[in-house]
Parts: sequence; structure tokens; C-alpha cells
Amino acid sequence: MQNNNNNQKGNMTRVRMNTELRNKLFGKIKNVFENEDTQEKEDYLLAREEVDNQYGIASTLAKEVVERSYPVDDVATLRTFKRKYGQPCDVVAKDKCFYFAHSEDVDEDGKEMETKSHFDFGLFGNLNGSEYSSDEGKKFAVAYYREELKAQDCNPDIYAQQDANKDNPHKTKHVDECMKALDYNHYSDSDDQGMAKTFNAPYYLDVIGTSYCRSRAIACTKDEYKTFETWRIAKANLVVKHQQWIDTIQKQCSQLKIGLKAYRYLSEGIELATELGIKLDEAELIRTNSTGLTIYNPSNLASMIKGMKNKHQSREQKILARKQYEESLN
Repeated sequence: MQNNNNNQKGNMTRVRMNTELRNKLFGKIKNVFENEDTQEKEDYLLAREEVDNQYGIASTLAKEVVERSYPVDDVATLRTFKRKYGQPCDVVAKDKCFYFAHSEDVDEDGKEMETKSHFDFGLFGNLNGSEYSSDEGKKFAVAYYREELKAQDCNPDIYAQQDANKDNPHKTKHVDECMKALDYNHYSDSDDQGMAKTFNAPYYLDVIGTSYCRSRAIACTKDEYKTFETWRIAKANLVVKHQQWIDTIQKQCSQLKIGLKAYRYLSEGIELATELGIKLDEAELIRTNSTGLTIYNPSNLASMIKGMKNKHQSREQKILARKQYEESLN
């Protein structure tokens, strides 16, 4: 048994690096990078907690402000008229984005100034006050639902990884996969499904009048307006902290790729992992590799070649040969 173990270790030191082994090592080490408790990761997680906190504060305040302009009793009355008279009285709608405005500031001439902005409580809501969707809203969505997207084999870090790059097929592919998983609908919020629908549902409020939010600025106080701004800043901060965290991982991975590309033998990659405090099972890496041990272990290679030559093996013989081959790897 001892001789077998020594032989196996000897074979490992002779295993040359190839693309498959490099990719396996890279994936395992990168996974450790992502799960390390770093300051950047902690900042990201705290930023996400603050988003939840600010959503609670801002959405509660939004309900108060909206109902102050559109009283619940008036909404109920108009809905009664709609049931009675139909389409001509269809003037109540639900919305999750609003133009809030206050007029408590004055210009240099002492004249009253209106300050207003668009605040969208939806998952993909713009972060700069525009009523139109943009990548900023999508960046927030993938940062907020990072774990859920990873669980669906999506890459929620794609925007952060490609921050300095223009649109390209690789970026587009992964963004599209994330948006599909999040049930993003570019055309209509009313058709939201899945995560987007679940996220947006609590923030719809009844408004009276046109469905275009820019046509109805809703009055609020200056302090209330600041509260809405604080909430929107918290969303933008999550995007920033996500970017900063992924930047640190990208820098580490960049050096990791250079090193792995330079290594000729698997043992060098294992040594690197060990130096990084990462424990890897060398035998498992080789055993699950499609070429490594097969090529550099003469006995296994001979068995494989013999199996290729025998074109008339019975099914039972093939099963037995495969079983013997797998046993030889253990």
C-alpha cells in the first residue's frame, strides 16, 4: 500500500499542466478569493443591508406623501365611479415611481425655486433621477441579487468585471443571462415576473391622473425630499461597493492567470495554492482530469489504448474494463 502511495505521488509530480488543469486550479482558487472575509466584501454586504434599511424608510414616507396628494377616500370614490361609468372614469392607476418636488429654496434674487426629481422604487430604477432605464439600474439589480444569480449559474459580477470595457459579445451574453434570471422586462412593469415582480410589489401606490409620472410632480417638504435622496444614494453606494470588491478579486485573478500560465507542472499550481492557504486534493484534481493521469501513467495509458483496439468487446467486458480502470486510479 505504501509503495502504491509513493508511486501515485511520483506520478503527480510528472503531471504537466494543460488548459483543463489550469482552469480547474483557477476556478478553485478564485472561489476562495470570493468567499474570503475581506474588508471590501464586508463593505459590500453592509451597503446592501443599508439599502434594505433605506428602502423601508423611504417607501413608508412615499406612501405618506402620495396619500397626502391623493387621499385614500378620493381614490376609493373614483374607483366606484369607474365601476359605475366605465372607461371615462378610469383615472386611478398604481405606480412605483414618482416625481417628488419641494419649493422651499430660493434663488439669488429671492424667488422661490422648485426642486424636483424622479424616484423609482423598482428593482431596475435609475439612480440619477432620470425616468428612463439605464445600465445603472441593472448594476444595482445584479449587485443586490448577487447570490441568487450565482445560484442560477449567472455572472452577476459582469458589469464590475467589464467596467472599463465597451459593450462586447461576452459582456452582452452574461448581462442578458442575468436580466433573464431577474425577469427584466424592458417594455412594461405590469408584465414583471419572478424576482423583479417580488421586489417591486410592495412599492406600488395609487395615484390619480395620467399614468406618466413626469406629468404629476407630487409636493413634499425639503426634509422629505432629502430622505428620498438618501435612499437613492444608498442604492448607488451598493453599486460602488460591489465594484470595489470585485476590483480586488480581478486584480488577484489577473496575477493568478499569469502564474498558472507560466507553470509547467501541476505540483507548482498545488504549491501556489498551499502558499495562499488553500488546501487542494491533488489526487482529486488528477482523477477528474480527462487527460492528466491517463497520459502520464503508462499502465493507464496502455489499458486505454488496448481498449480502443478491441472493437468487438461485449457490453459486460466493457463494463469490467471500465471498472478496472477506475479502480486503478484509487
